Amino acid sequence: MTQENKTVVARWFKEFWGNPWNPRIINELATADIFLHYPMHEPKNGRASVTKFMTDFREAFPDLNFQGVGDLIAEGNYVVGRWEGGGTHTGPAFCDFRMGSIPAASGRKMKFAGTSVLRVEQGRIAEELGQEDALTAMLQLGLIRAPEPDAAATRPGGSLPPGWNNMSGSPKAVG
Repeated sequence: MTQENKTVVARWFKEFWGNPWNPRIINELATADIFLHYPMHEPKNGRASVTKFMTDFREAFPDLNFQGVGDLIAEGNYVVGRWEGGGTHTGPAFCDFRMGSIPAASGRKMKFAGTSVLRVEQGRIAEELGQEDALTAMLQLGLIRAPEPDAAATRPGGSLPPGWNNMSGSPKAVG
């Protein structure tokens, strides 16, 4: 059973997340009530929601392409896979990021990696839960900014004293 599940997930990675994508794969390989969740996006439940998400994502990022890296690991109904990829935002505005929206055709590129756990039921994807490097993607898309180098000096109350976190090995605060 685990090899069959790995085959289903490998095909899902290629045809759902790869480029070109196959929109028919959702009806073919996803359960009717599929649950898709990545922290960077709002959770999706059901084929219609997943189809709309991916259609909108690919309209905004026409070259969107994620591919599996390394071996898939399977145990029972679960398959775990690592992936990497990204795309360039050349399409319409995209508002499914939890951190905000990006205007149409920003030209910004994102490239990041993650790990997904998929639950397979009777040969279909029932659940996909992922952890992605959202910080990298959000920085690349301009939805968040890295702190300014001198931001600590302008921090209300000034910079934090050495040893403020009481972690062993940290310098102790003087006084």
